[in-house]
Amino acid sequence: MKSKSSILYLIVFFALNFGALYIGALLSGEGAFSDWYQSSKKAPWTPDGWVFGAAWSFIMICFSFFMSICLIKVEHKKQLIGLFLVQWILNVMWNPTFFYFHNAVGGLVLILILTVLIGFIFINYLKTIKNYSLLILPYLLWLIIASSLNMYIVIF
Repeated sequence: MKSKSSILYLIVFFALNFGALYIGALLSGEGAFSDWYQSSKKAPWTPDGWVFGAAWSFIMICFSFFMSICLIKVEHKKQLIGLFLVQWILNVMWNPTFFYFHNAVGGLVLILILTVLIGFIFINYLKTIKNYSLLILPYLLWLIIASSLNMYIVIF
C-alpha cells in the first residue's frame, strides 16, 4: 500500500510542481525576452537562458520526490501541505510580478520570502526524512542564486 501511495504522491507533486512552472511562464508575458528584462543591468554571474529551464526542471523533479517522501513520513500532513501551498503560490507569483509587471522590488520580496520558506522546510523536516532532505537543497541553492540575480537588478 505504501508503494502505491508513494507513486501516487510523486505523480501528484510532479503535476503540481511542473504546473506551477507552466502557470508562472504563462503569467510572465514575454518573460526574459521582454525589452524591459533585456535592457536591465544583469549580474555578471547571470547564466545563459537555457540554464534556467534545465535548473528548474531538475529542481522540480527533486522537490517532487522530497514532497512525496515527506508526505508519507511526517505526522503533521496538513502543516506540510500548507507550507507546500504557500511555496507554490510564491513560486507562481514571482514570474508575473517580476516579468509581466516589471516589479523587480516586488519580485525580490517574493523570492526572499520563498527562499526563507524553503530553508525552513529543509530544516523542519531534516530529522524526519534525514538524507532525503538533500532533495530540497537544489531548490534552496537555486533560490539563493536567483535572489542574488534579482537583487542585482534592483540595486543596479
